[in-house]
Amino acid sequence: MTETKAPTPSEIRAYRVENPKLRERDIAANLGISEAALVAAEVGLTAIRIDASPNKLLERAPEMGVVMALSRNESAVHEKIGVYENIEIGEKTSLTLGANIDLRIFNWVWAHAFAVTKTDGETVRRSLQYFDKSGEAIHKVHLRPESNLEAYEKIVADFRIEDQSQDFTVQPFTRMAAGRTEGFDVAELRDHWSKMTDTHEFFMMLKKLDIDRRAAVRNVGADYAWKLADGVATEFFAKAVESQVNLMCFVANRGIVQIHTGPVSNVAPMGPWLNVMDPTFHLHLRADHITEAWAVRKPTKDGHVTSLEAYDKNGEMIIQFFGKRKEGNVEMAEWRALVEGLSTIDTAAAA
Repeated sequence: MTETKAPTPSEIRAYRVENPKLRERDIAANLGISEAALVAAEVGLTAIRIDASPNKLLERAPEMGVVMALSRNESAVHEKIGVYENIEIGEKTSLTLGANIDLRIFNWVWAHAFAVTKTDGETVRRSLQYFDKSGEAIHKVHLRPESNLEAYEKIVADFRIEDQSQDFTVQPFTRMAAGRTEGFDVAELRDHWSKMTDTHEFFMMLKKLDIDRRAAVRNVGADYAWKLADGVATEFFAKAVESQVNLMCFVANRGIVQIHTGPVSNVAPMGPWLNVMDPTFHLHLRADHITEAWAVRKPTKDGHVTSLEAYDKNGEMIIQFFGKRKEGNVEMAEWRALVEGLSTIDTAAAA
């Protein structure tokens, strides 16, 4: 087999010029490179390599004031407008618990970063962009008209690193073992599931039992998880808008979880995308990537809590929703009613 030669930085830049309307992620895919390699090709022109430490970012991000925080995976883009605040710095994981920007950060995953400046006519767009060692995007901070430009420029100057090369060397990212998809004891799974007292115990339960998340949901039984109808995302958002329920929307990749808390109001489909375009929250969801959606119940000391979980064809979680809830309080009745009222595979078949 002949190995395909990666394009040079100059070839990458030429392709971008020839395809000005393509999204960066699509350009990278077409060229067979990572998104980080695409940005690196612009170093010395429109990009500057900067320190990739998430904790350094968190320490300085409040100086920029109101910005847009963007985190995404292959099928969902989650954007929040606000200020980085209520920050908790940790060695392995760090948090922001702001009213708008709410993040769970896995520090060891962040490996490369760039300050990027794009000019479109008279419009100048500035951002800080962070990637893992394979070149997959983790998190981006986009300046807005009301952002503190002077603070941003000082951060870029302080974070600038010695290496300003245009080349990008991809290092493979070893995916964590997902657990068994079959051959496990369902009775044992149900026993452990029934004894949970906090939703945060769920991940450790799966790890202890060595069971894949989607496999657990598929097999635990209809009292804890039931499959929703195809296309349920459209129904879910319509009911969420109508009820104005305070929900929590989680989008994650291997380096971060970004969360929106509150209602959603302005939902607009565009082709395969479902878009939420509210004042401080934007969501772009490839509904056609959802191959399975499940309603899931997890026991807690405050009664069970209900989530909606959507998976892609590879069994990866695309997006997850809960009702807004503080520990010590029972789940909102209106949230539970919304999820329990969504169409299921069985009701769709009977219609």
